[in-house]
Amino acid sequence: MFSKMKNIDTAFRHVRSFTMLVITGCILISCFSLYKSFSLVSQMQNKVYILANGKALEAYASDRKDNIPVEARDHVKTFHKLFFTLDPDDKVIKSNVTKALYLADDSAKRVYDDLKENGYYSGIISGNVSQTIQIDSVTIDLNNYPYGFRCYATQNIIRTTSIAHRNLITEGNLRNVSRSDNNPHGFLIERWNTIENRDISTENRK
Repeated sequence: MFSKMKNIDTAFRHVRSFTMLVITGCILISCFSLYKSFSLVSQMQNKVYILANGKALEAYASDRKDNIPVEARDHVKTFHKLFFTLDPDDKVIKSNVTKALYLADDSAKRVYDDLKENGYYSGIISGNVSQTIQIDSVTIDLNNYPYGFRCYATQNIIRTTSIAHRNLITEGNLRNVSRSDNNPHGFLIERWNTIENRDISTENRK
């Protein structure tokens, strides 16, 4: 009788140990599954799918601090391209300048008003002159806020008989603002100033 009780007790301990082992394994598997599920959901939330020309393109979301240098340089480039790309068409000039002025404060508006008052845009139209700009480089100082920048560019002034190339260097500050359709980068150029704008060369058109 005692031997049977001992065997039953031993069997019970074995069953209990096995049961605890199974329960522990189930808990570990459940925890691992939950961890992987949350991890996968988090990764999926950082992905954005864009439909372009009937094709789904995958994009990844990231913190803005990771993209500040890229976005800041592109903001400065976009502003200069809009402000300095001119054709002998009043509507084109107004459209480009209006878009540019959304990206900067009144320092850019004052430059535009001065050029307009001095007849610069009228001369562009009457002389059938086109003006393009090539951005050579943009430097951003991220150690201080507002972020200081300096833009190095080349202006090309295309006339009927010649093409003039001018060196252009500007500087200013970048302040964070809300993003919008008119200002997708969420920066505002402040204290914009032209440091240098001089002729480099002139070539005759054939």
